Amino acid sequence: MRVRVLGCSGAIANGCRTTSFLLDDDVLIDAGTGVGDLTLDDMARVHHVLLTHSHLDHVASLPLMLDAVASLRLASGAGPLQVHALPGTIAALKAHIFNNLIWPDFSAIPSADQPLMRFVPIEVGQVLQVGGKAVEVLPAVHTVPAVGYAAATPSGHWVFSGDTSRNPAFWQRVNQLPVALLVIETAFSDREKELAQRSCHLAPSSLATELDQIAADQRYPIYITHTKPAETGLIMEEIQRFDQTPNRADDVKHDIRWLSAGMCFEL
Repeated sequence: MRVRVLGCSGAIANGCRTTSFLLDDDVLIDAGTGVGDLTLDDMARVHHVLLTHSHLDHVASLPLMLDAVASLRLASGAGPLQVHALPGTIAALKAHIFNNLIWPDFSAIPSADQPLMRFVPIEVGQVLQVGGKAVEVLPAVHTVPAVGYAAATPSGHWVFSGDTSRNPAFWQRVNQLPVALLVIETAFSDREKELAQRSCHLAPSSLATELDQIAADQRYPIYITHTKPAETGLIMEEIQRFDQTPNRADDVKHDIRWLSAGMCFEL
């Protein structure tokens, strides 16, 4: 399976695009501003969108993408785009985006029987079969209903934490999986660790505690995502500092790397 990083920033700026990953060519994990770098043909090939939660940086491109490729999908008979999300996320999108005020309700256009988009409720622990891929829904702890995902690949699971704070249930499940690669958020620096805690995000100090939950027999690359552009440099410095310090338990140094838009992984 190929994983293409379309966006992995916690906000926008020149060269910074918000969260979205393309699995092969037909499944999106989140639909942040990074989707805008896809061609029309690329967007038309997407048949499933798996959302982690309802915040704007993760859904901003969904209504715009649907509008961009509506005529292509109708002409090709592709059927509705399947948007998989928690019931709470679906309710928020219906109430606040696809409400015929902010954006047309594409779940009823051109008709309720044959819409451009169809919402598919999901739940934590469910394994979704999308585009020939098995993707498990993982728990996340955020200010709104949220999840992460683990996509099975021949090399192991590609695991994405989603937006989350301290999350024991996540590690309990991840430690049971053969992990090939972990993508985990660290939105704020320790200078803003109180704000990170209030907004249910990680900072380097809380990330360090979370990574201590990785099973002793598991080693895999860890990619940092969702950093705020104004704090990315400081976040990286703080993470490097804690990871160069002997681990409190086993003197283990993690394989921590920095995620950037345009990266592509073959797993």
